[in-house]
Amino acid sequence: MNKSILREEIFKLVYSLEVQKAGSVEEVDLYLENIEMPEKDKNNIKSVVLKIIELDLNLKDQVSKNLKSEWKVDRVSKINMSILKIAIYEILYMNTPYKVAINEAVELAKKYGEETSASFINGILASVVKDNDIA
Repeated sequence: MNKSILREEIFKLVYSLEVQKAGSVEEVDLYLENIEMPEKDKNNIKSVVLKIIELDLNLKDQVSKNLKSEWKVDRVSKINMSILKIAIYEILYMNTPYKVAINEAVELAKKYGEETSASFINGILASVVKDNDIA
């Protein structure tokens, strides 16, 4: 399965957990039981999602630090927050090239987000890259 499809499944799961305000191994397992894909891919998704859950506060902090001063992190939609968490995790912890992570995040935002989601996510992620001296 290609990485874009896996990333989209990771997004769906992270978003589902964000909406439910959940984050346990059991909830991740339950979600994965109900999708059709090879076990290897399910294990990959589970590994990434559990790490995102573990790093949740750090990832939200990265978003918060890069919002405009009048914005608060709880104002960010659950869809945008889910996409941002995945992209920031990929950039900071998986060494995914930042251009790839940003492009994939923007594509998810175009597909699932609001009209302004893609530019919002692009801006936040560009700031995260700059803030962490990655570029």
